[in-house]
Amino acid sequence: MAAAVRGIRSRKGFISSTHRCSHSVALKPQYDAIIIGGGHNGLIASAYLQRGGLKTAVLERRHVLGGAAVSEEIIPGFHFSRASYLLSLLRPHIYQDLELKKHGMKVYMRDPHSFTPILEEGVGGRPPRSLLLGADLAKNQQEIGKFSEKDAKVYPDFLTHLERLACAIHPLLDAPPVDIPGLTQGSLRKRISALRSLKPLVKSGIKLGKNIPDFYELITAPVMKVLNRWFESEPLRATLATDSVIGANTTPNSPGSGYVLLHHVMGELEKEKGAWGYVEGGMGGVSQSIARSARSLGADIFTERVSVQGDGVTFCMSNCFLFCINRECEADVTPYVAVVPPSWEEVEQVLIGQDGSAQGVVLKDGTEVFSKVVLSNATPYVTFKQLTPQVALPQAFIKAVDQIDYTSPVTKINVALDRLPNFLAALNTRDGKPGPHHQCSIHLNCESVDVLEDAYREGQLGRPSSRPMLEMTIPSVLDPTLAPRGCHVVSIFTQFTPYLLEGGRAWTNEDRERFAETVFDWIERYAPGFKKSIVGKDILAPPDLEKIFGLTGGNIFHGSMSLDQLYLARPLPSIADYRSPVKGLYLCGSGCHPGGGVMGAAGWNAALTVLADCKRR
Repeated sequence: MAAAVRGIRSRKGFISSTHRCSHSVALKPQYDAIIIGGGHNGLIASAYLQRGGLKTAVLERRHVLGGAAVSEEIIPGFHFSRASYLLSLLRPHIYQDLELKKHGMKVYMRDPHSFTPILEEGVGGRPPRSLLLGADLAKNQQEIGKFSEKDAKVYPDFLTHLERLACAIHPLLDAPPVDIPGLTQGSLRKRISALRSLKPLVKSGIKLGKNIPDFYELITAPVMKVLNRWFESEPLRATLATDSVIGANTTPNSPGSGYVLLHHVMGELEKEKGAWGYVEGGMGGVSQSIARSARSLGADIFTERVSVQGDGVTFCMSNCFLFCINRECEADVTPYVAVVPPSWEEVEQVLIGQDGSAQGVVLKDGTEVFSKVVLSNATPYVTFKQLTPQVALPQAFIKAVDQIDYTSPVTKINVALDRLPNFLAALNTRDGKPGPHHQCSIHLNCESVDVLEDAYREGQLGRPSSRPMLEMTIPSVLDPTLAPRGCHVVSIFTQFTPYLLEGGRAWTNEDRERFAETVFDWIERYAPGFKKSIVGKDILAPPDLEKIFGLTGGNIFHGSMSLDQLYLARPLPSIADYRSPVKGLYLCGSGCHPGGGVMGAAGWNAALTVLADCKRR
């Protein structure tokens, strides 16, 4: 440790003068806390640790902050939320504590919220039917009434019921799980102290009251068991069921799918419960505002930089596939090639001291940076299988880490368009202005639960679904900063696509192209002319999500949100409290309780755990 005070030590000598740091801040030889990864949870943890008196540094291996919550101009003139694409789950107290609005975050509220066009022939010259849902309850009932008057009548009661169950979870989100070891082991004084960890659970129970049996059923049952009891119309049931499988390798008829639905409706935006919105400039706007807040408190944040040059035609970065077509629209869409310099800030491993505790990190170039504690925003698999020396971990623990489920069904496709999509179920006006349905989450191939089931079964056979479930958003209809005038950016969240294809083979660019064509062909059936409007596309299959964003298995939640990987068992029963088997090494990412989504609760909870431990020392 003495060498730390003399300078940043490197196995290849002292750090080079070409080392590049964010905002020209020099990397120090010693910190109180180092955070591996600049995802939103890591950035939130850095802000709270810094505010708590710990000098903190964040080390991000990519040139852009945010992990999966990033904005990238992958096609010149078009700015994409490249992975995560909607905001709702961010905990309100974090939004307020870190003054994110002051630090530049602006949100575009969406109303209506959901649009499900039906693939059918119109009757009597009328367009095909569709289901449009938003904040206006009377309009929702009118829309649902097109399919079932009974469903329209009970829909308000269903929303009230679901909101009651979702709100009861909130106390559990903002605290670590119950301290089982503290309650069952040690001195009487420690056990009494651990009783405080029961407080959030008691609060949730009180909020639920007589609804505890309904809550238990929803989180354990197939969501269709619940939806079938409430509704009879297929488009409504299927539209609601999509939220029970988003990002999850499951079906609405699988046990536990009800919790995934609850996870997607338990957020709020601008005090509107269950609402989802777009962040100005893309989801990177969330991460940048958190980073600005953390820096204002004194945190040091480091990233790598990317230079751009050349006039490429096909561009491949980290195994993603991007194809640009130089078309005529009000944008210069000349394709380009990105050149990535050495990743100085990428952490190679956690530095373990002679006493077996974490004492800092070793960077890719051999630089050692020391700290009292280390927090990992990486997935549990990356943290314990790639970054932590295996000799520092018990063999039984390593074996348990290998059993964590990271199965992903997701391929994300980002598309640049030179015009607005024109849906048969809601034709564009002559002036070409966006309609209310354009700002929604547009659900395609979602008018029937059977369609979702078929898509799932096909994906399990190692074949990308031939009729995939699609959630399509067009944030540029509300946010003019994302695309040139007259053009648009589109996010297409698709399921079900396997990590490995039939025979265990890896994805090729031809496979990506073939699946994208399947997706575009289906969109074309709902919105003729879509394919001709494509300027460029960015196709991210599960292996690409893994390599680019560090999402093990391509899983957007840092681990499946199945019942065996929630609360006391997330990511494993032995480390559900954010502490690892290595003293001084903590987890702070979405692989911890309470799970995935741009929520920030894992970063908040981990930071409070670290601060509490530091006070005890």
